[in-house]
Amino acid sequence: MVSATVGRAGVLGAVALSLLAVPARAATGTPETPVTAARQAATAPTTARQAAVAAARQAAAAARLAAATPAAAPRGPAAAALPAPNTAGLAAVLRSVVAQGAPGALARIDDHGRTHRVTRGVADRVTGRAISTGDRFRIGSVTKTFTTVVLLQLVDEHRLALDAPVNRYLPGLLPDDRITVRHLLSHRSGLYDYSDDMFAASVSGFEAVRKKVFTYRQLVALSLKKPRTNAPGAAYAYSNTNFVVAGLLVEKLTGQPVRTAYRNRIVKPLKLTDTFYVHPDTAIPGRHTRGYLTPDRAGAPLVDATAQTVSWAQSAGAVISSARDLDVFYGALLRGRLLSAARLADMERFTKVNSTTAYGLGLRRRDLSCGVSVYGHTGAVQGYYTYAFGTKDGGRTLTAMANTSNNAKVLNTLAGALESAFCGK
Repeated sequence: MVSATVGRAGVLGAVALSLLAVPARAATGTPETPVTAARQAATAPTTARQAAVAAARQAAAAARLAAATPAAAPRGPAAAALPAPNTAGLAAVLRSVVAQGAPGALARIDDHGRTHRVTRGVADRVTGRAISTGDRFRIGSVTKTFTTVVLLQLVDEHRLALDAPVNRYLPGLLPDDRITVRHLLSHRSGLYDYSDDMFAASVSGFEAVRKKVFTYRQLVALSLKKPRTNAPGAAYAYSNTNFVVAGLLVEKLTGQPVRTAYRNRIVKPLKLTDTFYVHPDTAIPGRHTRGYLTPDRAGAPLVDATAQTVSWAQSAGAVISSARDLDVFYGALLRGRLLSAARLADMERFTKVNSTTAYGLGLRRRDLSCGVSVYGHTGAVQGYYTYAFGTKDGGRTLTAMANTSNNAKVLNTLAGALESAFCGK
C-alpha cells in the first residue's frame, strides 16, 4: 500500500506541554531557573522540596516553550533543496525486503506537514493481517537516543557532567576511573559488549533469555568478565554495555526507574501515544506488528519473538514505539526542542565509523548518495529492524521497519528507504 496524506505535521503541536531546553539564541539565564529553585528548596521539608523542584521545572518549561518558536530556523541546508520523497522507490525497497524474508515492512515519512505511508506484507503470519504504519513495534537500539536525551537533559540541569568519570556517580562500578559519561554515550569506553556472547547462536541464545529478568549490574558484570576492547576514548566500538551503564546513571540521578524518566521527560511532553517501556513485562500493548527471528540454519522456520522481556537490553534497547512517534521524536530533537543548543551540539559531535556513517552521543549520522546527511539511529532486536532518521533541521523524518531480524540482506536493503525518503531515489 502506498498513500500520501496532507495535514499539519504532528511535530509542532506535540511539543506544546514539553519540558524543553532553551536554545542558545534564547534569553540568557533561563537554564539556571530550575537549579536555582531547587537549591532554594534544599532546606525545606522533603515534601515541600519535591513540590518546589517540580514547580521550578514547570516554570522553566513554560519559559523554554516561549523561547522555541514554531518555525525554528534550519540548522543545515535549506529543506527546500531536498529532492521530493520517492514513494514508488520506497515501495520497491519494502517489496525487496519482503522478498528477502521479512513477513512485512512499513515506512512513514513526515515532511513539513505532508505524510507518506508505505507498507508491504503482513504483521501476523498466523492471521495474515496486513502490516500498518499505525502498528507498534520494538525499536531496539533506537532506545539509545531516548536514554541519551534524558542524560543530556540532566547535564542541562547541572546534575551531570559529560566529562566526569562514571565512577563519580556510581562509585566502584567500573574498573577504570578514566571512563567518562561522554565515553559511554559515544561508544568509546572500551567496555566489552556482553550481548556478543549472549547471542552467538541466535535462536538458542534468544530462548535462553526470552523470559529472563536481569538487573543492570548483572549485565555490567557479564561485560567485566571480558577484557576491555580499548583504552577509554581511544576508539569507537559499539557496545550495549555502555547504555546499560547509562540506564544506571539515569536511575541514580533521577531517583526514578528509566520508565518514569522516559515518560516524564519525552513521552508525555511530546504526546507519544504509542511509546512504552514495559520491562520486565513481555507483551506489546495494543495493536502491534509481531516480530520474527530468522534462525541461523537456512530453511529453518522463523521464530515468533514478539513476547520477550528484552531484559538483556533495557535502557540499551527495550522501548516500544510506532513510526509516527519516532518521526515526532526525532523531529523535535533535531529542531532543538528537547535539549539546549549546547547539548544538541554535543550530541552531534561525530566520530567517523566508516565511509557512510558516524556516531555522536546516542545519535548516528548517515551520509547518503545525494550528498544529504541524516541523523537518527538504527535498531535491531529479536524480530525487528528499524531505521529512524531525520534531516538536520528536523523538517523531514523517516521511520522504516521490517518485522524480522538476523537477516543481513533485509537489514541492508531496508537502508535503501533512506535514499528514497531523502534523495528521491
